[in-house]
Amino acid sequence: MAFDKTRSAGFLANHMARLFAKGLQQNIKPLGLAPAQFMTLLALWEEDGLTQRQLVERLDVEQATMANTLTRMERDRLIERRAHPEDGRSQSIHLTPKAVALREPATSAALAVNGVALGDLSEEERLVFLDLTRRVIDALKQRY
Repeated sequence: MAFDKTRSAGFLANHMARLFAKGLQQNIKPLGLAPAQFMTLLALWEEDGLTQRQLVERLDVEQATMANTLTRMERDRLIERRAHPEDGRSQSIHLTPKAVALREPATSAALAVNGVALGDLSEEERLVFLDLTRRVIDALKQRY
């Protein structure tokens, strides 16, 4: 039996993720942000002062990838590193005023991409889609 990519959840999810990333990149580029920076900012806007290890765990990315992203964000004056108050071996990552000011325009840019993607779905379909997507992600996280 031939592989039918139109019936492959993995293929479709990957294709959709690439299109979301492309749309996000286009929408946040004028703000001077890259998608990896935006993802990191989302975590820090939720809880400022996380360690690099906590960011790696929350965002499910490789340590080296996070290190590179944080270096770029520090260079762009979006974050500053401070000695962790409870663990002298760690540093906590803190938002700068520049990063705080980007919260509204950056999240609006991301919401615009979501609006395009889900625009043809009814509110009920959107809720079902998001619920099913979260369930699939949870199943994969438990396994891998």
